[in-house]
Amino acid sequence: MSEMHTPLSAWHTAHGAKMAPFAGWLMPIQYEGILAEHHHVRAHAGLFDICHMGEFRIEGPGAEQALEKALSHNLRTLAPGKCRYGFLLNENGGVLDDGIVYRLGPDSFMAVVNAACAAGDFSVLRERLPHSVELTDISSSTGKIDLQGPDSLEVLEGALGENLRDLSYFSFRETRWQNVPLLVSRTGYTGELGYELYLPAEKTEAFWVALLADARVKPVGLGARDTLRLEAGLPLYGHDLDAAHSPAEAGMGRMLTSEADYVGKQGAQRVAEVLVPLVIEGRRSARHGDVVALPDGVAVGRVTSGSFAPSVGAAIAFAWIHAAHAHEENFLVRASRTELPARKTEIPFYRQGSARKKLA
Repeated sequence: MSEMHTPLSAWHTAHGAKMAPFAGWLMPIQYEGILAEHHHVRAHAGLFDICHMGEFRIEGPGAEQALEKALSHNLRTLAPGKCRYGFLLNENGGVLDDGIVYRLGPDSFMAVVNAACAAGDFSVLRERLPHSVELTDISSSTGKIDLQGPDSLEVLEGALGENLRDLSYFSFRETRWQNVPLLVSRTGYTGELGYELYLPAEKTEAFWVALLADARVKPVGLGARDTLRLEAGLPLYGHDLDAAHSPAEAGMGRMLTSEADYVGKQGAQRVAEVLVPLVIEGRRSARHGDVVALPDGVAVGRVTSGSFAPSVGAAIAFAWIHAAHAHEENFLVRASRTELPARKTEIPFYRQGSARKKLA
């Protein structure tokens, strides 16, 4: 089965991007190189094609009450113009997907979900929501571009001709660009100040090109997106989050503030394994599936994500560790035929990010 293409696929190919399949889509992995793109986002601004993500509209009378029983997000404290991260859980409290819900109005929401999970998420939500609540998959008609990096505010203000300094972290605004509807969300996946931008799919390339006209902006592929998000301590669904583990095991139990009786609530705080952040000696990276052992050689877990972290200057990783050993400080990672000494640390791995910077 051939991969799907985003509205920007032809542009990527024409501009020399290295393309590869990702979650059923043909996506740009890198342009000039992962390291250069990573550093450019940390220092200036990078532009990411995220059109493969799924977007759903949920609206109609009773939408809030119905949706808060289907998802873990606390919607009662979510004001219009705000968005919140949370989970779609199975009956046992395992994570079917993670994503952000936007409140557009009293009974109007947009859910943004992972590409690989979108079809399954839609089916689950349709099953959980009453038919009086309208659920619409707007993914194919929606373009999504992420502008990330410390220069992103000035770049976006220049492109839109409006002041965005009052837009706080996890807030959004509906505006227009060249008479095209545009949702500007101060969110992202890099640990830097940035914006996720939603607009009609057919206008995506024109907006992409307009943003790249600013010399501070470069296109960035999924390779650097992965190293940036890992340094920021952000999980990747299918690696650091999955249906077998609860949000609490992933260190996100504090986010479960909803008082609604949502699906999976009872199991969402269970802990059998813990997602532990590790720093590994040397430059050699751990890989997904590598065994994690105690210094005496007893296996206690496995790596979920690993990479050399350019902004940290060390190899870093997430690993599922049996809860009884998650307090340990020192481990060994079995990478191929080599044992790499590792120590437990705290997230984010990279602490100089600008994501939460106050602008107003």
